[in-house]
Amino acid sequence: MNINGYEIKPFANLQGANLWGAKLQGANLQGANLVGAYLEGANLVDADLEGAILRVANLWGANLQGADLRGADLRYANLVGADLEGANLQGAILRGANVTGTILEKKEVLQDDKDLKIKELEEENEKLKSTLKSLKALLDT
Repeated sequence: MNINGYEIKPFANLQGANLWGAKLQGANLQGANLVGAYLEGANLVDADLEGAILRVANLWGANLQGADLRGADLRYANLVGADLEGANLQGAILRGANVTGTILEKKEVLQDDKDLKIKELEEENEKLKSTLKSLKALLDT
């Protein structure tokens, strides 16, 4: 990923970086060191921040919809007004983080997708049961 001529790669050291209002949609910042980084108002929609270190980072008003924050260290991060709708926070450390006004809603689309997949699997299961009954009937004759 390229920001203002600088190439950013996974596990990048961006400690204390000023990324105010940066457009980082879909960025791969996996494992990046963002300790104390200034990300106020940044667009991090669908960004990969798995395992990123965001301790004491300022994410005030940042858009983190759909971001992958699995295992991210968000201790004492400022998440005031941040949008984490649909973000994956599995295993994330939020101790001491300020989440005042943060949106932590799950996207309904994901549930609809799960329901559709379950329905498809149930239909496939019924077809397999029917085939199994037919085969059993053939073997019994």
